[in-house]
Amino acid sequence: MTVRRLVVVSAGLGQPSATRLLADRLASATAASLRGASVETDIEVIELRALARDLVDHLVTGFPSPRLRAAIEHVRGSDGLIAVTPIFNASYSGLFKLFFDVLEQDALAGTPVLIGATGGTPRHSLALDHAMRPLFAYLDAAVVPTAVFAAAEDWGADTGGVDGALVERIERAARDLSAWMVARDRPASDDPYADPVPFESLLQQVAPEPDPTA
Repeated sequence: MTVRRLVVVSAGLGQPSATRLLADRLASATAASLRGASVETDIEVIELRALARDLVDHLVTGFPSPRLRAAIEHVRGSDGLIAVTPIFNASYSGLFKLFFDVLEQDALAGTPVLIGATGGTPRHSLALDHAMRPLFAYLDAAVVPTAVFAAAEDWGADTGGVDGALVERIERAARDLSAWMVARDRPASDDPYADPVPFESLLQQVAPEPDPTA
């Protein structure tokens, strides 16, 4: 059976947090949609809260810690990404931006990305389009059409803890992401050193040919 790698980045600050809750529901819905297409999902969750100091140290020193490097490699090797952040002052959180600042420019090139956000009131949902989409467009990611915002009022008790409209939007976004993940054709290897040029060939490129008339 085909397996796709799904990475979930959550920038929630609390434990538990609405941001992580939304991220988990999006991941679960995406995995269910992929199973419907006979695709299994390998899910890796990255909690940015646990990497806060590593991220700051990396910006100062230029060297990622082992666990930050592992997180970056998970993102680079993913077939799909779910990125969820709380909204502060009409934009994504500083912690969320910090993580995507340390990625290499091409780390997300062509990667399907589902964006989500949480906030106190629905008016913060505008940040999905005026802040998050431009960020991932700059990183050359393929952002799926449906984004998901969850306000505090969406976590009601009438429908098992989640508003029905939010459930519908989560499922629609998951279908978008799973379809793009299934269709994506990744190269066999992302390792630039997987197929090195033989040393003899390098010497031939550098060393001049002997002059037979000399």
